[in-house]
This record gives sequence, C-alpha cells and structure tokens, in this order.
Amino acid sequence: MHRAPADVVGWLLDSDPAIRWQVLRDLRDASADEVQEARAQVAREGWGAAILGARRDDGSWDSGAHWPDWANEEIVRAEGQPWTSTAPTLTELRLLGADPSDPVVAEAVARATAAVRWEYAGEEFFAGKVEPCINAATVATGVYFGHDVSGIVARLLTEQMADGGWNCEQENGSVRGSFDTTIAVVEALLAYERAGRAGTLPPPGGEAPDLDVVAERRHGGEEYLLARRLFRRLSTREVADPDYLLPTFPPRWQHDILRGLEHFRNRGGTPDIRLADAIEELAAQRLPDGRWPLARVIRGRAWIPGEGPAGTPSRWITLGALRVARWWNEAP
Repeated sequence: MHRAPADVVGWLLDSDPAIRWQVLRDLRDASADEVQEARAQVAREGWGAAILGARRDDGSWDSGAHWPDWANEEIVRAEGQPWTSTAPTLTELRLLGADPSDPVVAEAVARATAAVRWEYAGEEFFAGKVEPCINAATVATGVYFGHDVSGIVARLLTEQMADGGWNCEQENGSVRGSFDTTIAVVEALLAYERAGRAGTLPPPGGEAPDLDVVAERRHGGEEYLLARRLFRRLSTREVADPDYLLPTFPPRWQHDILRGLEHFRNRGGTPDIRLADAIEELAAQRLPDGRWPLARVIRGRAWIPGEGPAGTPSRWITLGALRVARWWNEAP
C-alpha cells in the first residue's frame, strides 16, 4: 500500500492547486519554496478561488454562520444539509490549505467572521456555540486562521465524557462518546496545543487553557478511538457504522477510517498497532491502478463540485491514503 506509482503521483499533480501543493509537501518532499509557490495559487485558482468569489457583499457566505436562511426541512430532505454557510465554508478553505498569511485569505476570513452571528443565541463567531462538534470545527478554523478560540477550548475540556469521548447529543441525554464528535474534538485540541507550544496563538480574551490539560484530554479522546480501532464497537468488536469504512471528502461532521488515520499521521510518532485494522480496510479499497475511490458522497449543496460519483477514483482519497501509508511504513 505504501508505494506511490509515478503515474498516480503525476495524476495527483495534474489537478487543483489545493491538491498539488500537498502532494509536493507530503509525497514529493519538495523544497519549501516550491511548496509555498504552489500553495499560493489556492486562493487564486480552482476551488479556493471559487469559494472566495462566492462571498456575499458583507463578506459572509450564504446568509449565516451555520444554517442558511433558505434551508428549510423540505430542501434538506430533498438535497441534504447545505454546506454553503460561513462555518463549513471556512472549514473547506482550511482543508484546501489556503494560506492564512495571504492577505486575500486573511481579509476574507476577518470580514466573514465579523459579519455573522451564530443562529441559536447570537454569539460572535469565535465565541462558539453549544454543540461540541460545531465548536470543534470552529476551534480548528480559529487556530488555523489565527483567531482567539481559548474560550471554546475551555468549554470543550469540560464536556469530555466518562469514556473519553465527546458527543453532540450529550445535551439530549447521551452518556457515551461518539466517533463523529470525538474525531473533530481531538483534531481541534491537537491544533490548539501545537499552536500554543509554538507560541503562535493570539492573546486569549480570558484565561487560556493549560496546554498540558489540553494534551491530557486529547489523549483521552484518542484512546477512545484507538480502543475501538477507529470503527468498531467496544462491546462486540462489530463495525459500529458501515459508513465509517467509506472515506469521503470533505468529511463534514462525519467520521471515517481515513479521517481517523490522517489524525494519527498528523499527530506523528510511532503508529499504534491498534490502527492496523483500519489500515487493512483502507488498503483493501485500493483500485488495481493504484488509486483509491471516493467511497461515499455526503449530500448537500456546496460551492465546489468536488469529486464523484461514489466509486470513481478520487484525488483527495488517494492523496490521504498514500501519505497515511507512507507514515505507517516509514515511521520509527
């Protein structure tokens, strides 16, 4: 699984700048200047430019922070949840790797987040809202684009459940963590912790969470995922949800094995043997030509068409699978 055939790498490079710069960094070990030159094009060509060009006059995207005004239940049933409002759009820009230091990108993020309030209680964007899954995405966005999210992190630390996970349904009585919420929170806590230790977090609006505590809680969430092999029930070892075996991009709020493996690759270090089941499941999905398919498509309106239909070769999934495989085989 770890081999990246030249024709597959060439296919990846012959694509959107958002994919190309990550291939250069993660599979080609290109120079920093070459990577940066390619990354700079994300805001000016292809998907990144399309997203930036879709802003409303006030700088926000599609009438809201998270839930567009037009998204009534009938539309959601017919088309799926929309992904065109400000919060999921900023997540897409982060996943594409739009350079936060690019003045075009920085100005767009600043205007957008100043223009919107959360629909539920009117909070400012980087004050967060009530659900840990949305708050986790907001932390990841805030850290990436250099905004203060210390208050949201402090709240997430208080919401960890007894099993080590997090669950957006906790407010409705759930007493167990969920894969979907937990993966989002551990991604966010890792980003916050790294930025804090590197000294790149903006000054907190209140008391900043202790980074050692952040790391401890993150480890608890990672243990939740590892104990379940990224996709199994702890009690029966059966597959918890068949969708967890089906990598997609963008992942939205959903968990899958590639998203989980990418988190542990990003964390670095020696791979945990409990990830082997997920590695085997991912390897089994490789097509005979060395590429990986988009296993499922999450429904809903989006600014960019992305890839698909399900079952066809996907550059995003192939990129993610190849860099996970490289880490798995080359880590000490």
